[in-house]
Amino acid sequence: MKTGFALPQFHRQAYGIAQTGTFAAAIEEAGGASLWVGDRNLAAVRPIVGYGGQGNTIPEELNPAADPFVLLGIAAAATSRVLLGSHVLVAPLYPPVQLARSLTTIDLISGGRLLPGFGVGWSPEEYRAAGLDFTRRGARMEELLDALDAIWTTDPARYEGAQLSVPEHHSPLKPARKPRPPFYLGAMSERALRRVARRGDGWLPLIAVPGYVDIDGLVAQRTQLDELARQAGRDPRAIDTVLRVNIDAGTSTEQVADTVKEVHERTGIDHFMIDSMYDVDTVDGSLEHAREILRLVAKG
Repeated sequence: MKTGFALPQFHRQAYGIAQTGTFAAAIEEAGGASLWVGDRNLAAVRPIVGYGGQGNTIPEELNPAADPFVLLGIAAAATSRVLLGSHVLVAPLYPPVQLARSLTTIDLISGGRLLPGFGVGWSPEEYRAAGLDFTRRGARMEELLDALDAIWTTDPARYEGAQLSVPEHHSPLKPARKPRPPFYLGAMSERALRRVARRGDGWLPLIAVPGYVDIDGLVAQRTQLDELARQAGRDPRAIDTVLRVNIDAGTSTEQVADTVKEVHERTGIDHFMIDSMYDVDTVDGSLEHAREILRLVAKG
């Protein structure tokens, strides 16, 4: 079982991002399997759509948000073994050439350890700030994946779609991972699960301990994903899963570890990304928290 942790990026931990390199190296030394970032380009004061597409509020913990690409680059330079993932980047907000360049750089610095996770997001204001149509974000994601595939696997590279256009250009600098870094995709709806089934190398679900732990729901979603993959002519075993575990304020490390072990036993999921931003205020506190979880999970 692989247990990874979020880098200091949001809430009060964001004010300690100068410790990112030290944190990353210490997590690797402690036996962590992976390090992760999320993505929040802005948190609207009066959001039309709330967190996760529900209601009309956004947790204040998301107001301070550090740059995910910079943090992954620092972590890449400070480590030699752990995987480096995004759970998730709101990928359609980024031009494909710039997104490919940033991720290629991180993958090369890390020697091929990048797990780029993408989602379409839920904030209309983030799309407005980028000058994009929120209602077409799903179609834009499809084109973005095609454009990244072209940029990462051909030279010269080009892409032409209904929403995205990449002129033919020299593209000799490629990621270390061949033929390209894997596409991990966040998905809860049937439409999004179909995208994972058709073209995802990995699926990125989530739970929150203890407020939202629906193991039966995870099993049902994975069963649905497997069937959709078979319908698309793919082997479901080719689609990995990394489960994000958000920790609610006041939750003990014992409860987190017990939940991780129960989910693993009941679902077979063997890679977990744990985020303490709602529960732990400092980077040092997050590191001690992570070490304790690793110890408890290892006890079996």
